[in-house]
Amino acid sequence: MLTLYDCATAPSPRRARIFLAEKGVPHDTVQVDLRSGEQLGAAYRQINPQCTVPALRTEDGLLLSDNAAIAAYLEARYPEPPLLGSTPEEKADIASWNWRAEFDGLLAVADALRNSSPAMAGRALPGAVNYAQIPQLAERGLARVEQFFDTLDARLQGRDFIAGGRFSVADITAVVVVDFARIVKKKPQERHTHLLRWRSRMGERPSMAL
Repeated sequence: MLTLYDCATAPSPRRARIFLAEKGVPHDTVQVDLRSGEQLGAAYRQINPQCTVPALRTEDGLLLSDNAAIAAYLEARYPEPPLLGSTPEEKADIASWNWRAEFDGLLAVADALRNSSPAMAGRALPGAVNYAQIPQLAERGLARVEQFFDTLDARLQGRDFIAGGRFSVADITAVVVVDFARIVKKKPQERHTHLLRWRSRMGERPSMAL
């Protein structure tokens, strides 16, 4: 059986949890305590030298250490339902908006949090290497989150899903961004009517409770 190395409180492994649930793929879960620094310990370094979660171990022993690899593997092995698109046009549209949600959304929230939280002093980036905080990046991150909400709201006008005309990995990433942004006290405003409608609809999917 597949094994997911997870952290219940972190946004990145939540993306993998939702993806697995939408695919209906059975798997074991091992929790990694990020707050205590377990990901940096010798035991987890032997599993994943990148010192990050999520990580997915296949039955053959292959370790997939990021969401891009996990999604690509699961989509190829379990093609239904398609979460990366079916036609060339869908695949391109979904890939583009998933990247945008990750770069303009998730990384913006992460910059705002990791460059401002006293608990993350010296840990401005995830992984095995320590980096100092840069306060200006936190300020820029907050501004980028607001801009992402505006972009997403405009995109969702007249749409039920972000890309490809169907539920996809782009919706998964964007949901995680919107929910994760609360940790830096950012959330969609009343003017974001399309974004709020979409998030409400997404909440009807059982996977979103994970």
